[in-house]
Amino acid sequence: MEKRIVFTGKNELKLEEFSLAAQGDNQVTVRNICSLISTGTELIVLNRMFDPGTHWDNWIKYPFYPGYAAMGEIVSAGKNVSCLKPGDQVVHRGGHASAAIVDDSQCFPVPDGVKPETACWFALAKIAAMSVPAAHYGIGGSVAVIGAGPVGQMATRWALAAGAEPVILIDTVPMRLEMAGRGGAARTVCATAGNAADEIRQINGGDLPDVVIDSTGHAAVFSDALKIVNSHGRLVLLGDTGSPGLQHLSPDVIMRGLTITGVHDMHENDNWNSKKIISLFFKFCQSGRFNVDGLITHRFTPDECVQAYETASKHRSETMGMLFDWSK
Repeated sequence: MEKRIVFTGKNELKLEEFSLAAQGDNQVTVRNICSLISTGTELIVLNRMFDPGTHWDNWIKYPFYPGYAAMGEIVSAGKNVSCLKPGDQVVHRGGHASAAIVDDSQCFPVPDGVKPETACWFALAKIAAMSVPAAHYGIGGSVAVIGAGPVGQMATRWALAAGAEPVILIDTVPMRLEMAGRGGAARTVCATAGNAADEIRQINGGDLPDVVIDSTGHAAVFSDALKIVNSHGRLVLLGDTGSPGLQHLSPDVIMRGLTITGVHDMHENDNWNSKKIISLFFKFCQSGRFNVDGLITHRFTPDECVQAYETASKHRSETMGMLFDWSK
């Protein structure tokens, strides 16, 4: 029997046994090596931190099977699968489980030399990458990212990889800001967004940044984020709050001509999609252009799943990458 993590209700979870479905002709069976917890999304789901009538409320039904960042090895492939074979290491958007049946089109090969603990960042990197075309930054563009959690770390690295300068990361937790330094030349501000404007101006030659990316998912950050965007600049909402009704416009929007853009994992198109983004992520990891070394702060066995989510809920500021090891 296989094992997987399931949320059975609010603040209730367990590790359960299950049987894999039959593998289809266009599918592969993956034996997972590790999976990365998406602390933002999964804690919102587990703790039901969303308002009635939101898209979260319509989506979350128990039992709920969390996770969407798994890495493993193919053990068998359907007869119509030509580009993948047993022994290939792949990433996929499956949940926290010992094994999965995955459509071949939803498996992405892991290049030689990319470690499992690096590869498992692919999904959060992909989500953060949706901010790239929305932000319209480029070489020399000034960018501030609010929130140095996992998604904010990835958004910062994409901005650096694209040549933005300066890239400023804002958070109140020094440990998280220190981790940003491993990703490149990001400048950091240890403050709330509402108290960061003066230091941001000092870093950016007296001006506020043209682009601000809010990765926090906290509704209260929204109005403060508007204050630190340069006139005629753009605020990109990358974090998905469970309480959108608490996000209030300020006079900055009209008086300073600001643009607000929301982005989501699902906003793919022919030019910017999972296949292209994940391929770029791996190429950048291989070249050193996208460095996620040292971002894993916690490792758990599946049997420790209750402890893992308690740690994430009660000690959020002390965590970054939280990994389940399915290899043992």
